[in-house]
Amino acid sequence: MSDPVSPSLKDLPKVALDLKSELEGFNHGCMKKAATAEKNVLPSAEDVRQERQHCELIHGVENFNTDRLKHIDTVEKIVLPNAQDVAAEKTQQTLIQGIEEFDPAKLKHTETQEKYHLPDKDAIQEEKGKQQLISGIENFDPAKLKHAETLEKNPLPTKEAIDAEKVAA
Repeated sequence: MSDPVSPSLKDLPKVALDLKSELEGFNHGCMKKAATAEKNVLPSAEDVRQERQHCELIHGVENFNTDRLKHIDTVEKIVLPNAQDVAAEKTQQTLIQGIEEFDPAKLKHTETQEKYHLPDKDAIQEEKGKQQLISGIENFDPAKLKHAETLEKNPLPTKEAIDAEKVAA
């Protein structure tokens, strides 16, 4: 490919003289200041690397050659139970069979005896004392109370005493 050649002056487009004079006399100081905001943010190197890795993985899966795989026969091993496992299962089966064949008619009849422990005399007397106290509170007659005069032992200071303290302070 050849190097690009600059166009000659005669090949350039012509500009009208009045437009040319306006462009030459333009004052850049009259323009408003504006902040530029980048709208198309370029991806970072990490983003590019992750996308390339993902594309390679997809390409590898799509173009995978199954002829390179080897055929394998799966061998399933069956583990037989040992003597302890067999004995444990037999005892479990006999228990289940015994429960299924259970006859409740073979049970003996029994009488249930309920025993009540009575409180001793001291506990009974203590309860009676509590009952007398409760009945005394319930049957209280406020009419039997005597009138009492309240004697004020801590009187409030007089107005003169308060004024004297304010003057002293």
